[in-house]
Amino acid sequence: MPDLRSTRRRSLTMRVAAAAGVAAALGATLMTGSASAIVNGDDSTERYSFMASIPLSIPLEDGTVLKAGCGATLIDRQWVLTAGHCVDPNIGVTQEGLVRVGSEHRTSGGTVRKVDKVVMHPGYALGQAGAPNQNDLALVRLDRPVVHQPIRIAKQAGPVGNPTRILGFGTVVGAGHPKDWVFPERLQQLDTRRGSEAECFNRAGETRLCTVSPTPGAMACNGDSGGPQLQRARNGRWELIGTTSGDGDNDPTCATGPGLYTNVPVYADWIRNTIRKAG
Repeated sequence: MPDLRSTRRRSLTMRVAAAAGVAAALGATLMTGSASAIVNGDDSTERYSFMASIPLSIPLEDGTVLKAGCGATLIDRQWVLTAGHCVDPNIGVTQEGLVRVGSEHRTSGGTVRKVDKVVMHPGYALGQAGAPNQNDLALVRLDRPVVHQPIRIAKQAGPVGNPTRILGFGTVVGAGHPKDWVFPERLQQLDTRRGSEAECFNRAGETRLCTVSPTPGAMACNGDSGGPQLQRARNGRWELIGTTSGDGDNDPTCATGPGLYTNVPVYADWIRNTIRKAG
């Protein structure tokens, strides 16, 4: 059973939710991944105007600071959606630099904006003793609107077995220490599917989606937290169903099992009301 310190370290950006490992994000991983991956994913094959990244500084136990990041999704021309643990001040995360929107590259291209406001879900809680994060969402308002097209939030996630896709700029190599993580310059994608609760050891449920990769040893990892999970709408366009949140099994390593994604459609009313009230 991991202690609280280990749980916090894993939860910082995939798994994230790669993070958390898979999905939770800044946790230590033990497996070696492909250099062409999310871990074992592929370079993006199309333009995702709604993809965003949030640079972060994360304090490590040895006193150094890791420069990493979280994923995010443009859902309004002035708002991006990310994981709550990506902006949780209680675990030492601080935003650094500018949010980058609409680029297939991690450190160039697209449009950059300053963070104007952060609103965490009122029910957010970091998972304790290996438990999943609760209500792991946060909204980030940009200081000015962008021209990029936001993604539509799906009315609901598709059924178990439905094809999905995850995106991220997280490490492509699992490693035992954050200093050994390797972050790609090019956006990574991985085709996945919605899994059953049993496939995620009953860690999913109404507010969390179980996400399974048909590719062995492939899943979101450290630095992917907060990034999107997509499905095809009836018109063929991508729509948002999930946000990378955490690990889907009891193995703390990245890419060795399923991932947990916050079920975004369940929170659609909170998202709309928050944006409306913030003006």
